[in-house]
Amino acid sequence: MENNKEYLGKERIGKLLLKLAIPSVIAQLVNMLYNIIDRVYIGHMPEVGKEALTGVGVCLPLILIVSAFAALVSSGGAPRASINLGEKKYNDAEVILGNCFSLQIIISVILTVLLLLFNEQFLMKFGASSDTIEYATSYMNIYAIGTIFVQLTLGMNGFISCQGFTKHSMISVAIGAVVNIILDPVFIFGFNMGVAGAALATIIAQCASTIWVLSFLRSEKSFLKLKLSNMKLQAKVILPCVLLGLATFIMQASESIIAICFNSSLQFYGGDLEVGAMTILSSVMQFAMMPMQGVAQGAQPIISYNYGAKNKERVKAIFKLLTIVCFTYSLCLWSSIMLFPRGFASIFTSDQTLVPFTAKMLRIYCGGLCIFGIQIACQMTFVSIGSSLSSIAVAVFRKFIILIPLIYIVPHLVNDPVIGVYLAEPIADITAVLFTICLFSFKFKKALNKISN
Repeated sequence: MENNKEYLGKERIGKLLLKLAIPSVIAQLVNMLYNIIDRVYIGHMPEVGKEALTGVGVCLPLILIVSAFAALVSSGGAPRASINLGEKKYNDAEVILGNCFSLQIIISVILTVLLLLFNEQFLMKFGASSDTIEYATSYMNIYAIGTIFVQLTLGMNGFISCQGFTKHSMISVAIGAVVNIILDPVFIFGFNMGVAGAALATIIAQCASTIWVLSFLRSEKSFLKLKLSNMKLQAKVILPCVLLGLATFIMQASESIIAICFNSSLQFYGGDLEVGAMTILSSVMQFAMMPMQGVAQGAQPIISYNYGAKNKERVKAIFKLLTIVCFTYSLCLWSSIMLFPRGFASIFTSDQTLVPFTAKMLRIYCGGLCIFGIQIACQMTFVSIGSSLSSIAVAVFRKFIILIPLIYIVPHLVNDPVIGVYLAEPIADITAVLFTICLFSFKFKKALNKISN
């Protein structure tokens, strides 16, 4: 079993990244289908598609918060488990797994209660209108019940990937996506449940994924075993994981805050059309980010393992390759969006007022995407080597220091305030990449010197 674990430190870098990244990319793309497919079906509902799509789009901040708490535990615990595997501290790695599982159960219960009690109040503040609140609450009332499945699927799946079992991680996501894709039209159109049917299909799908993930972590195939004896929370175990996971949590939770800022500003300067367009723009941006994040997640166990094993040259080599792949992808996707914005918009709606407006805004909103692959590569490398403070600094700088103020400042600096709201995104993206490159150049060199001694 030990030799199987050590292949992360011995196999050729390019072959290893390809082996781990392809399943991770597929898993990310398939995972994206949970919300994307919902929006595609909802956006094409007869007569009410535009209003229903806008209503479900307003739910995005709450959905992102749920996902962010899963990432808080997973993105902090999984890299630390990988580092322990690299250091051959196998028991310590399993204790991390057990503690993270317990914390996610506790978080799930708290989130479920809050969502069931206050989701309507949240949604009205997040940009819902009298025309769209009915669809928003219909979706969230059901989605809230499945919070525990979302938490465990997203959170525990990271502990499968961190062992190098990206194919099994992909399967867990694929199971849920297939179930969701099959049930969506059945519930939405067949049973005439509308947006409530989309939510029900999603939580049933997440439940199926959860069963697969937990079954694998209890099986003989897994190097890390989920054991009851390791589930008692210990501060010395869970706090470092939470600290490391804060960067990813801030990135995802801040996406929720940013979605609120965008929706409320667009509702103020425009109306439901502009908020509906934002739903599509955020969906396209999800499409943009998922493959890059999949490649980065494929690289994470390699970087973490070799950093733990003090293999400096191997860590440098995988970071270089990761950066090249992510940058190339972001440049190609940016080119596609600039050339065919109407095609991307038409995936989500056939409304003849929403499509042309969204296509125009898409070119503005995604203007900085061409270099954003560099940001993803540096961010994941910070997390992979356990540099929690640097990860947090990068996340906070882009979202809180740059983007949120720009959402409110730029509309006053241009002739059309609606365009100003959308323009905040590319300005923030480009500024954040430049900041990240400067910080990473210093911190990465320091981290490599640490394992050279």
